[in-house]
Amino acid sequence: MSDGGLDDLFGAADGRVVVEEREPVTRRRSVAVTLIGNAAVIGLATVVVTAGLRALGLTISLLLLIALLTGLRLLIHAVAVVAPPPGPRLRSGIGAEAPPAVDALRATVRRWERNLDQAHSDPDLHARNVLPVLAELADERLRLRHGITRASDPRRARELLGDDLWATLSGPGRRALKARDVETYLDAMERL
Repeated sequence: MSDGGLDDLFGAADGRVVVEEREPVTRRRSVAVTLIGNAAVIGLATVVVTAGLRALGLTISLLLLIALLTGLRLLIHAVAVVAPPPGPRLRSGIGAEAPPAVDALRATVRRWERNLDQAHSDPDLHARNVLPVLAELADERLRLRHGITRASDPRRARELLGDDLWATLSGPGRRALKARDVETYLDAMERL
């Protein structure tokens, strides 16, 4: 076993030199060049629109037209500023057909699937993560369907939920649930 350090670990001792690829530096144009370019675009558009309107026999105030085109240019600039950054460029065609990103709902569902899978073997994780959410769901169903919560009318909530679900959601000695129990409790909550 070598005690050469990081050079041995990363292969620099073998004579291989690792060259890092640098990201291309993008230069910003100066404000003066940007303003002159925008003024040229607005001037050219003004000439084209004025010529087109005169060809149709219509006239418009030159100041109004310049104001409209300037507003349009500012709007285009604002939209470009808030546009999402472009996706990463792939070096090969592999994955070019793949969807651009995973949506937030799918990520949340996957997170909950992982939590539920882990909760079967870890009662503490189950008590911390799963049971509070089940309690919130039960309270929300009670509130929407019956106008009560477990805290506002415990007697009525206990009748509606059933003794087993009530004990599971409010008992201090929370234990991990079996899949069969979870299905039974979810059915009871759906019947609310």
